[in-house]
Amino acid sequence: PDLPIARLRARGQCVELRAADLQFTPAEATEFLNQGMGLNLSDGDVAALETRTEGWIAGLQMAAISMQGLKDIEGFIQSFTGSHRFVMDYLLEEVLSQQPENIQAFLQKTSILDRLCGSLCDALLFDPSSPGQSILEYLEHVNLFIIPQDNERCWFRYHHLFASLLRKRLRQSLDHEGINRLHILASEWFENNDMTLEAFRHAAAANDIERAIRLMESNMMPLYLRGTVTTILDWLVTLPDSVLNAKPGLWWKQAELLVLKGEITGVEEKLEAAEAALATLAPSTGGLNSTSRDLIGKIAAIRSNLAVARHQAETVIIHAHQALEYLHPDNLPYRSSVIRDMGFAYKLMGNRAEAKRSFAKALSISRVSEDRVEPLLATIGLAQIHQQENQLHLADECYQQVLPTIGDYSILNAGVVYLGKARIYYEWNDLDTAKKYAEQSLQLAQQFSQIVHRIILSEVFLARLQLARGNVSSATALLSNAEQITRQHNLDNRISEITAIQVLILLRQGNLTAADQLTLQDDIPISRANVLLAQGNYTDALTLLECYRNQMEMKKWQDKRLKTIVLQAVAFHLSGDNNKALGYLREALALAEPNGFIRLFLDEGAPMAELLSIAAVQAIHWDYVTKLLNAFESETTGKQPRSSISGSRPSLLESPLVEPLSPREMEILHLLAKGLSNQQICQRLYLALDTVKGHNRKIFDKLNVKSRSEAVARAREMGLL
Repeated sequence: PDLPIARLRARGQCVELRAADLQFTPAEATEFLNQGMGLNLSDGDVAALETRTEGWIAGLQMAAISMQGLKDIEGFIQSFTGSHRFVMDYLLEEVLSQQPENIQAFLQKTSILDRLCGSLCDALLFDPSSPGQSILEYLEHVNLFIIPQDNERCWFRYHHLFASLLRKRLRQSLDHEGINRLHILASEWFENNDMTLEAFRHAAAANDIERAIRLMESNMMPLYLRGTVTTILDWLVTLPDSVLNAKPGLWWKQAELLVLKGEITGVEEKLEAAEAALATLAPSTGGLNSTSRDLIGKIAAIRSNLAVARHQAETVIIHAHQALEYLHPDNLPYRSSVIRDMGFAYKLMGNRAEAKRSFAKALSISRVSEDRVEPLLATIGLAQIHQQENQLHLADECYQQVLPTIGDYSILNAGVVYLGKARIYYEWNDLDTAKKYAEQSLQLAQQFSQIVHRIILSEVFLARLQLARGNVSSATALLSNAEQITRQHNLDNRISEITAIQVLILLRQGNLTAADQLTLQDDIPISRANVLLAQGNYTDALTLLECYRNQMEMKKWQDKRLKTIVLQAVAFHLSGDNNKALGYLREALALAEPNGFIRLFLDEGAPMAELLSIAAVQAIHWDYVTKLLNAFESETTGKQPRSSISGSRPSLLESPLVEPLSPREMEILHLLAKGLSNQQICQRLYLALDTVKGHNRKIFDKLNVKSRSEAVARAREMGLL
């Protein structure tokens, strides 16, 4: 209306009812269709119809009238568009025919667009007398089925049913060549404005193959978006084999996009078709040119990537080397990709040093290439190596770097990040956070069920976490499902991880016989050592652990080495040799403390708690041992301790002493507890009387007491005696 709406709105002096207020909600649409119009539609049918009509009540009514007496309701809803006779008649008579010819022409020509703005419309119409922005504002002003897409009223779109009618009218008034010309103009505008995906869509709609290929291969094409991959694949499958064989890169592109979607089936066939097409073209072109060689390299790169998904390390290395031989030196994104694949292969082969070098090199190359995805994937590879080297804080920093964007750029690999963080937080004994990340990892893995090994890894980890919480039945169920998937897909390389948790469950249940049989079937030294210790066979356990430790030290596998040292400490403690036990424990604590390991010790149960208590008495790594003992106590009482991450994180429990007692002070404290006098302590320890008295004063100060009896009582309260 001809009123100062903006001023009235600013003063709060008008009430506005707009399209959003007048649209039926899903609940209102259900009531209208089923009660008002006497239909019996399912919730799904109502939702589909409400989506197609966008809540437009007249549209819903026309659909309801058309459905009276129909048997194939679902088919009708799927085909219900602006070309339906009732809708078309209404829109033609009540809307389109009421507009001037120039507006009708504008509407029809711009109907090829999914979204519109002023300059884009100008590019299509070449009509200076009717500026696009002015017409869009006019259409909004008269409420002509146009919907703003932003608050600035820059971008708009047509109502779905209205757009469908306009496109039908356009096909009636303009020939195929004319419509293609509109799409080309739209494609050029989108490309000039750095909207490559939309430029590609219009080039494909115009069947301009050369232009579509150029845009598809552009560095600006956002392949990290799942919708982009689907859009390009949908176009490629429409091309005849004659076109694909004339341009072998299109066969390869289909293979690459299938891999990006997480699909493996059909990829090799596409690669073989590309090779066959190349072989046919090579004689006519006088052999392989640089473009053909680069394509051979890219084919090898895809095969390398497939081998990674199948955990075939040697195959990865073979194809990666071939790729690097043929890829153009300037093709940095793919060179980075295959070098990263090699890092994964070396990691599978146990050569962690070479894996680390490969990941670092891939990261360096990918940063130069300004690729968005490869730096994320190379950083994940480095994070995994840092974890294996017990560098938990460094690994967490790497995961944290990629976490904000990995879901946008490579959703397939987001689960790897979540599981990596879950394992770190497990070691930090923040089980709630670990569970959250692990469940996110499992949910993503289930979305891409073709990558089943990630489902297995997530379920095995969750089983371990449930066991740590004492939920044996939940752990067993998770492990059973993981084992079923593993055997169903013949993933033998995952059996040992499942067996290791199965052994822990059987030991928790006291079923030593079954645990013993499992460890005899599979070569898992740590699990075998656990069974031997449970059987009381400390000699064999220590022999096995010593041999395994030597192997791990030769391989430089720091995570396995640390775990072995912890078990050696437990084994010597159980055998009664606490001097050696404390020696190994001291070594383990020195390695574990910088990165805040907690579960590493808690998972060894009561024997480790006893050994740590002895270490506390001797003030070995006092602060760290106190945290570990407090974590044991929290686990016993059922209270979840706080995270033990450094920096901003809180400690598990603050040390009860401002300054810990020295070994000599602990020795004197024990003699005080036995009731020895200062003189007797002098004789026992060969110390001067003043020296003993000086130690007493320090003990009293540190314990905040004033007498011997108070010191002994306080020390007992603190678990020092």
